[in-house]
Amino acid sequence: MELGMYTDSVKHLAFESALDLAARVGATGIEIATGGQSSAPHLELDSLLADPRARALFTEAFTSRGLRIAALNCSAWPLHPIHGDRHVELIRSTIRLAGELGVEKIVTMSGNPGDGADSTAVNFTWYPWPADSMALLDRQWTAAIELWQDLGSFALAHGVKRLAFELHPLHLVYNVPTLRRMREAVGSVIGANVDPSHLFWQQMDPLAVIRALGPAVHHVHLKDTELVADQVAIAGVLDQRPFADPANRAWVFRAAGSVRGPEFWSAFIATLRRAGYDDVLSIENEDISLPPERAVEWTAAFMRPLLADPSA
Repeated sequence: MELGMYTDSVKHLAFESALDLAARVGATGIEIATGGQSSAPHLELDSLLADPRARALFTEAFTSRGLRIAALNCSAWPLHPIHGDRHVELIRSTIRLAGELGVEKIVTMSGNPGDGADSTAVNFTWYPWPADSMALLDRQWTAAIELWQDLGSFALAHGVKRLAFELHPLHLVYNVPTLRRMREAVGSVIGANVDPSHLFWQQMDPLAVIRALGPAVHHVHLKDTELVADQVAIAGVLDQRPFADPANRAWVFRAAGSVRGPEFWSAFIATLRRAGYDDVLSIENEDISLPPERAVEWTAAFMRPLLADPSA
């Protein structure tokens, strides 16, 4: 395994400055956004698709620093009742670019439809009641499977072997049972982006998730979550209050290693190794308590010795 960095962690930096930071902290596998929920500050998708010279210069920016493009990230909202068609085309374009660059992995999200033809937002059905909600969920899954069967075939035809779904609530695929359902319907091109931060706040065990998924672990994000006991006690984990006000939330994202120490993260690495994962662990910073560069530096300094320990 190798340390990596998702460049949106430092979206305020220019492209080459972000790569310089990654090289400086010892991250070698780079994940870079093409659009969707990201403004794609470090990549011009249409320009790179259209111009072989632009792709060559883009690639050289990585190789000249001893880096590689580990994944393209297109965390979009396919199936969204307003943005879905545009985001599906964005995913297709990302897959085409990956094929041109020789990148075999896309990090994305499963998407989620609304509740009917006139919907304007996704409808996340998580509670097995009432009956009409379950009927809606069946319709959503039918649409999602049809879409990803098509996109899975499209990915394989362009040399993309892994579509890594972030296990993220609000999307149909957000835990082990839903990932397995999609993978069984579409095939092994579908796998998980295991981001423990989203598992922590759902009260899931990342180590159990990795063991359950095994070869379906396609990508890993490094990010932690702090649960605030007195706020969980009154709000639970389904907290709608804004991230911009962390003092009044039940949970907040933190840099990996700032909440859970080496014991957990060593076990995390060891469990990945036993599952056969041998790819990038990508630093994703969403810790608003630290300056972005400092958060990346902190995580890299914390994780490097753990990755280097063969007993982990």
